[in-house]
Amino acid sequence: MKNILLYVALTMMLGLASCADFLDVKPVGAVQEVTLLTREGIEMTLVGTYARLHNTSYFEANLTNYAYGDVMGGSANKGSNYADQPAFTNLEIFAITLDNSYLRVKWQSVYDGVFRANTLISMADKIKDELSAAPGETKDYYTELIAQARFFRAFWHFEGIKLFGAAIPYVGNEEFQSSVNPQVSNVDGSGNYIYIWDKVEEDFQYAYENLPDIWATDRGKANKWAAAAFLAKVKMYHSSPYNGANSTANKWAEVKSLLEQVIAGGKDNNGTKYKLADTYEELYVAGQSDWTGESVFDVQMAISGTQTNTNAINGGPHIAMSGILGNSGWGFYQPSYDLVNSHIVDGDGLPLIDGSYKEAEPLTTLAGNKATTALTVYTDPRLDVSTGRFNVPYWDWMVPATTDGWIREASNGGPYLNKKNIGKKADKGSLSVSTSAGSTAKNYHLIRFADVLLWYAEALIETGDLAGARTYINQVRARAANGCIMAVDPSTMEPAESAYLLDNKAGGDNIANAAANYRLGLYPESQFSSKEKALRALRFERKIEMALEGHRWYDLARWGIAADELNSFVDYEKKYLGKYTNARYDQKWVMMPIPDQEILTMEGLLVQNAVWK
Repeated sequence: MKNILLYVALTMMLGLASCADFLDVKPVGAVQEVTLLTREGIEMTLVGTYARLHNTSYFEANLTNYAYGDVMGGSANKGSNYADQPAFTNLEIFAITLDNSYLRVKWQSVYDGVFRANTLISMADKIKDELSAAPGETKDYYTELIAQARFFRAFWHFEGIKLFGAAIPYVGNEEFQSSVNPQVSNVDGSGNYIYIWDKVEEDFQYAYENLPDIWATDRGKANKWAAAAFLAKVKMYHSSPYNGANSTANKWAEVKSLLEQVIAGGKDNNGTKYKLADTYEELYVAGQSDWTGESVFDVQMAISGTQTNTNAINGGPHIAMSGILGNSGWGFYQPSYDLVNSHIVDGDGLPLIDGSYKEAEPLTTLAGNKATTALTVYTDPRLDVSTGRFNVPYWDWMVPATTDGWIREASNGGPYLNKKNIGKKADKGSLSVSTSAGSTAKNYHLIRFADVLLWYAEALIETGDLAGARTYINQVRARAANGCIMAVDPSTMEPAESAYLLDNKAGGDNIANAAANYRLGLYPESQFSSKEKALRALRFERKIEMALEGHRWYDLARWGIAADELNSFVDYEKKYLGKYTNARYDQKWVMMPIPDQEILTMEGLLVQNAVWK
């Protein structure tokens, strides 16, 4: 009988043997182990563990999670054409099956990450004495190493929890040491699901207690504050409704306490106390985005070397436009009609959280290949940072006017452009390294401080402090009014005068010569007069602030409102895109199915989660 595995093969970056079949992972060879069982070898293995954050697989497993968070969450359309990547299309239109290949690749990616973390722990334990603090060192190298490994073990298990639910196998030290191919079930002897929330929280807690405040060198490493933020996030998910599924528990007071510590004392590895970046735009501009004080944990990006995997977390050409930016792309990942119209605001600069934005005409219309955008309609200024619209400057590239080279098939993807994840033309410089239009040196933010503030607002709502929640949500909103995309001369891309402005209801300091009309105001007390109304504001703010950062479906699922929101999305989006005509989202689906091939492979040890039985 074939050995039973949760793991995929290690890549050569770890310096370990790899093989094509994930069901046939080999142990570290004796010669290689001798080579690696030194402090230098451990460091190389640690680098490989961080490098695993750069998963440039097509769309299934990279940490942008845009196939799941954004496309399944209704913030984006798949793009490209309908027939391209049918497994992706099936996720998009909610024709989800147990054998979806994307879900299987994600599952394998999760446990590959777990394997790397456990390998690091195992290797370190074998030479523990050699890794203890050397003379003159004030920190115990071994303890910090284990803390990093446990951070990543928790990180990857949590990636699995977010998509497949908390009843998935947890592989810890004992299981890993028991066998090269550990056999771990997700049910106990009586057939009851084993939920792994507490195990993941324990790993993040250990990382929080044992990682340094900051790393003076290797600044891309996870510090204690990143671990605290992830620990709070896990506890928040553990506390969320999930329609009564997923073994939830009320840990909101713990979430609140942890986030208070992060807000009060958290800092990045530059030693900068966490704060919001001055403007929303600079968060997505290389050279500005990395050390604003807002980055809690980033995937580090760079245009350097000879590989694209350090400069294109989305997988190079996958999300790039079809030729207009100089490198041909496949045209995936287009913002949805729903997301764009969600940015329309009222006369006070507030979002139309009652859903009336769906009654307005789309902000961009197409006639053949020519696009027209209603620039006079007032929107939240974050729109044109997250989304590329025709007749609005697309970073420093140009002002797009026709779909030529921008959109592969508008009838499938709509008229809007992925922008937040595409770099500026200036990012590329004159470098000779292999790049694509999806390449950028700007870090990818996995957690940023705005995230933390909105989580804290949610915790305040859940613990009864509605006024406090309003303060933190408005803090995030107020930052959005600090800047906007400015008008340019299309022929030179130099600043130009325009009739448009940013109408700042939050602070009163309007900005002239904007690229379109923008307006932003702060929520009044009346919006926080009840828990229900406060949650509606919080949830809409996350939709806008975190747009196209891979979070939307995960939020909808944990809140237990995925079916209501996504079926409403379908009813709106199908007016313009026929592929949604028969799409419906089942209210049971608060998690995705465990891939059936993995269940077959585990020969009875792995049981499908309850909502997909």
